[in-house]
Order: sequence, then structure tokens, then C-alpha cells
Amino acid sequence: MVFYFKARPEAGDYTIFMGLDKYENEELIKYGFPEDIWFHVDKMSSAHVYLRMHKCQTIDDISEGVLEDCAQLVKANSIQGNKVNNVDVVYTPWANLKKTASMDVGQVGFHSSKMVRTVRVEKRLNDVVNRLNRTKVERKPDLKAEREAVNAAERAERKLQLRDKKRREEMDRMEKERQAELRSYKGLMVAENMTSNKQIASASKSLQELEDDFM
Repeated sequence: MVFYFKARPEAGDYTIFMGLDKYENEELIKYGFPEDIWFHVDKMSSAHVYLRMHKCQTIDDISEGVLEDCAQLVKANSIQGNKVNNVDVVYTPWANLKKTASMDVGQVGFHSSKMVRTVRVEKRLNDVVNRLNRTKVERKPDLKAEREAVNAAERAERKLQLRDKKRREEMDRMEKERQAELRSYKGLMVAENMTSNKQIASASKSLQELEDDFM
């Protein structure tokens, strides 16, 4: 089971989601999207919360409002973190999550600690948590199928882009050949004109010589 929430409307159409337990967390880790940002209460047990950014957006594009929504949801879904004030929430791109064979189910590390950010949550904001909970939807998605569908669409897009690139390159090649033929034709015309002028000059000289001889 995966729970889906909608971030504050004024921030745009952003989906926040989390797994029911560590087994769903494991699937979310495995089949995440490049646009996903992972959130967790630092040094405490909590839900693994994800924010799905828009295509081509990065962690730098998260607005303060959406960041607050995610941080409040993580805190509210931490047994220990929900009871105390001033907790730190860490967040990082999904691609930075590191999973090794020795780790327990649902446990993750990071490829680079430099890509991990921290936001301090002073206290639980009930109005924020309650607003998010009103948008809550439960689903049993086929995460693997969703990930494979995205991969297939990306492959098709890359194939189309490659075909368009080859088409443009072929058109450029044909245009260069046409321009080269045109320059060659112009050069040939100039050469023919030069030959004709020489012939005219030679003919004129011969006529002058005939006139001189006649005189």
C-alpha cells in the first residue's frame, strides 16, 4: 500500500507519497523516478516520504511551501519525531540513495553525503498535516510496471530524437553538397568567360595586324 498526498495547491501540482511499511519502502527505493526527492527524519525512525518533482526539475526547485509540507508529513509519521520539537529532516534525490546487500529491508544509505540536505522542523503544524491528510489516497500500484513504462517511453523519446538528428544531419550534408556544386558551377562559368575574353582579344589583335599589313 502506498499513500499519496497533494502538496499545497498554490505551489503547483506536486504529489507526495510514502509506503505503508518497510516492505513498500523497499519497493519505492528500487523503482523510484529520477524526479523523486526522498525525505526522512534524521537519526530517528520515520516514514520514507517522497516528493515527485516535475520533469527536468531538481532539488533546487523545491519551494519553501512544498518543503514545509514534506517535512511536516515526515515528522508526523515518526513515532519519536512527532513527540518532540526541533527535529531535523534530511532529504536527497532518489538517485543518491544507496542500497547494499547487507542492509535491512527498507534501510538505505547515500552515495554522496554532499547531496544530502537538512531542514529543521521546530514543531508540528497541525493545519499543514491536517490539510495533507484530507488529500490522502491509498493505492496498490505496480511500481515495477510504472517504472518500466517510464523507461520504455524514455527509450522511444531517445529513439525519436536520434532519428531527427540523423535526418537533420542528412539534410545538412545534402545542402553542403548543393552549395559545393553551385560554387563549382559558378567557377566553371568564370573560367569560360575568361577564355572567351582571351579569344576575343586574340581575334582583335589579328585584325589589327591585317590592317597594318594592308597599310
